[in-house]
Amino acid sequence: MEASRRYDLVLFGGTGFTGGLTAEYLAAHAPRDMRWALAGRNRVKLEALAARLAAEAPEAPVPDLLEADAADRDRLGEIAASTRVVVTTVGPYIFYGEPLVAACAAAGTDYVDLTGEPEFVDWMWVEHHAEAERTGARLIHCCGFDSIPHDLGAYFTVKQLPEGVPLKVDGYVRSNARFSGGTYHSAINIMGRARQGQKVAKERRRLESRPADREIHSAPARPGRNERVGGWTVPLPTIDGTIIRRSAAALDRYGPDFTYGHNMVAKHLATVGALGLGVGTVAGLAQLPPTRNLLLKLKAPGEGPSEAERERSWFKVVFLGEGGGKRVVTEVSGGDPGYGETSKMLAESGLSLAFDDLPDTAGQVTTAVAMGDALLDRLQKAGIVFRVIESSDNG
Repeated sequence: MEASRRYDLVLFGGTGFTGGLTAEYLAAHAPRDMRWALAGRNRVKLEALAARLAAEAPEAPVPDLLEADAADRDRLGEIAASTRVVVTTVGPYIFYGEPLVAACAAAGTDYVDLTGEPEFVDWMWVEHHAEAERTGARLIHCCGFDSIPHDLGAYFTVKQLPEGVPLKVDGYVRSNARFSGGTYHSAINIMGRARQGQKVAKERRRLESRPADREIHSAPARPGRNERVGGWTVPLPTIDGTIIRRSAAALDRYGPDFTYGHNMVAKHLATVGALGLGVGTVAGLAQLPPTRNLLLKLKAPGEGPSEAERERSWFKVVFLGEGGGKRVVTEVSGGDPGYGETSKMLAESGLSLAFDDLPDTAGQVTTAVAMGDALLDRLQKAGIVFRVIESSDNG
């Protein structure tokens, strides 16, 4: 079936900012014989993007241009059936993403996105996981800064620890990057749709099976000063911790009993307090449509840091792992997480699905489950650092 498909990869949303960076990365780093296409609703913008790619990477494979609206299910079905992998940056996914996931699940086509929206991920599992398992499609969400450095960072950490024993890993995130407009809008919508998100999460828990002979836990929330990571820490309620625990539930390598805690690190206690107050206030305002709409108007979806700001941006995620008498400290680090590194992670995820020898998986799966070592190797070669800082026996 794969040999009969016209394309190896189709990118949706390339005419947007992050999508454009993803297209540039693919043009610069994909195999010269890759068969690919750019898909979107505006032909003029697609042609402009293709011209830019041709000027910047003249040796790159030339993409076809496919017109498609995110709501046109018939057209999306045609495109999904024509390719092995779909990569999409078209969000907010809760509003625009479901038809493309449905098309890929039905066609047996691998799908990757960069959402960080828990409601959307759970909704797609409820609606399309079973169909994707039947057709062989791999539906992989959160292939940007949410949640690849965290998911593969925890996976990398676990690999440094003994097998077949209870393991505990805590992740600590630090970055100087500024939120993009798209990330801001997604966060406001997540807060404003908390009840809908809880409802679909409950439905997923009702339907989803759990490991019969293994335990997966969330670490207790313990804000405070942590000298090992050099700052004040507070639990971070993003989707990343959930993704890591789902990887652990699917992979025996995480041991018979696995616990993970996800945290942010701030240099000053006042920063933690101000952030908590700000998030609490915004979350309250996001519950009512009038105030939610006012919040959304404060920052445009296409708004983001300047190129100079992005050049100065960085992220570091430190993991403290222990089990079986051994302790390790690992770190994942890179440049601008919101744009440059996210587009790199998304593109490499698509290329890994298209060209790497991967485990036999299907349905909605995580990056660690679907691509694991292959994607880890790709990202290291692409300049994202995974390293062991300390390793010691504590027995």
